[in-house]
Amino acid sequence: MSTLQEPITDTPFDASSTADDVIKGIDLTGKVAIVTGGHSGIGAETTRVLRAAGAQVIVPVRQPEKAAHMLKGVDGVDIEKLDLIDPASVDAFAERFLASGRPLHILVNSAGIMGVPLSRDARGYESHFATNHLGHHQLTVRLWRALLDAHGARVVAVSAAAHRYSPVVFDDPHFERRDYHPMLGYGQSKTANILFARELDRRGAAHGVRAFSVHPGSILGTNLSRYAPTEALRAMGLLDEHGNPVIDPFAGKKNVQQGASTSVWCAVSPQLDDKGGVYCLDNNIAVVVDPDSRTTDPLRHGTSEIPPAGLSPHAASAEDAARLWDLSDELTGATLP
Repeated sequence: MSTLQEPITDTPFDASSTADDVIKGIDLTGKVAIVTGGHSGIGAETTRVLRAAGAQVIVPVRQPEKAAHMLKGVDGVDIEKLDLIDPASVDAFAERFLASGRPLHILVNSAGIMGVPLSRDARGYESHFATNHLGHHQLTVRLWRALLDAHGARVVAVSAAAHRYSPVVFDDPHFERRDYHPMLGYGQSKTANILFARELDRRGAAHGVRAFSVHPGSILGTNLSRYAPTEALRAMGLLDEHGNPVIDPFAGKKNVQQGASTSVWCAVSPQLDDKGGVYCLDNNIAVVVDPDSRTTDPLRHGTSEIPPAGLSPHAASAEDAARLWDLSDELTGATLP
């Protein structure tokens, strides 16, 4: 994996770049994009800039009326019904899209939940894993024919630096025999997003389907942060003493426009034409971090320590990526042809 995770040296973009910056000069007229979670936070900004570049954008959501209100002012976006934690809903959305006969050039898997109390879906699957990973795995597999029809497609899995909290625990992914902590559940699902993109790229590259995973940065003002206590956000330096968001992109603290940039960069940049399966941050390919280095983690366990930003070694395993794909096929019943 370290041979894949080589940053690009000659790039005009960095942590402070916005989604508008990275898409400048790129014409997406005639292209079709799907953005899950594309009605709020960095997903809404991704939708806006892809649409402004000429793409036809479909935003599948649980509450279409709410999404229509939140996307008011972004003209020409198609809003569809989709609940990622409901397999029947995923299949129904995919079947409707395939029936339209359109190719799919860009799929941004941006929807997700973070830090929620322990809950399970109707199958008994832990909600972070079921929503953030398994729902997107099933969706991508069901849309495979449309990705092939694009004759050059990109899939972007929005992960997070929080993947460092946990590997995928293959013998107990649903916390049936181990203690649950919200950030362990979230972290496991974010590691799964990275492994998913790596294995999808391995399977899809020869067919013109490339996949990437991204860390957007720490962005307040999105629904994801609603379960994080204020004192933890202050301890992380994300809020100042007056409760205002701290914006410092080179320290990973970004606004929405900066946070959406790496997803958009992975979806459209010609700098990545011959690459895939990589984990990206700050509009570049991330390095694999030293597993022995540590930084404090006020969000999960007070003063405990975790690896710094970058790709954690436990998310860099080709073997685990293949193993997770097989497990996900088994748990969802969705398999590539």
